[in-house]
Order: sequence, then structure tokens, then C-alpha cells
Amino acid sequence: VQLQASGGGSVQAGGSLRLSCAASDRAVRIGRMGWYRQAPGKSREVVAEITTEGSVNTGDSVKGRVTISRDRAANVVSVQMTSLKPEDTAVYYCFAEIRLYSGHWYTKDVWGQGTLVTVSS
Repeated sequence: VQLQASGGGSVQAGGSLRLSCAASDRAVRIGRMGWYRQAPGKSREVVAEITTEGSVNTGDSVKGRVTISRDRAANVVSVQMTSLKPEDTAVYYCFAEIRLYSGHWYTKDVWGQGTLVTVSS
């Protein structure tokens, strides 16, 4: 299973951006799905992730500025970011917890290739 991201690019501070991510296999079972980011010289951090039940975990640095949504049937997750700041500049990675069966159920974390978001002041 691969994750294909769309969106990203350059935006001015105060603007908004939408990132979407689709799993290559619409039939695969996915648990948590969402977005992380990594800025230069910093560790990867959560932007927002959502469970199959709709529970959302949002990163502290983006709280109040991010809305995550998910289409479970299509295995697509999107995040809308508003009031963007220069410190939001980072490579954004899509994430999915794939559920697989091989005699028993187990999970595998899958990451997208990353998409660069640049916020200019």
C-alpha cells in the first residue's frame, strides 16, 4: 500500500492550505490516519491524526488552526490548515496505520513521501 499526497506548496503567512492523502488500495483496512511534519533541524511531530471512530489528536503547535477529515470508504484523509505562520514551514508526511491479516491481525505503519509546505512572511 502506498500513500499519495496532494496539496502543499508555497503560501504567504496568514493564508490557508489543504493537504490530502489517498491510499493506493481503497479496500485495505486502516486504523489511524493523518499528517505529521518535520521542519529542518527538528524532529517529526504530529499535525493531526484521526481514528476510525473519528477521534482526533492535534499537535499543540497547530491547535485551533487545523481541521482533519477522513473518507473511510475511499481511504482518504485531508487536513485544512489556516492562519499559517512561517514556523509551519516543513515537509509534511501522510501517515496510515494499515491493518493486515496473516493468520492474525497486525498493524503496519505506512508513510507517504512527503510534501513541502513553505510559508513566507
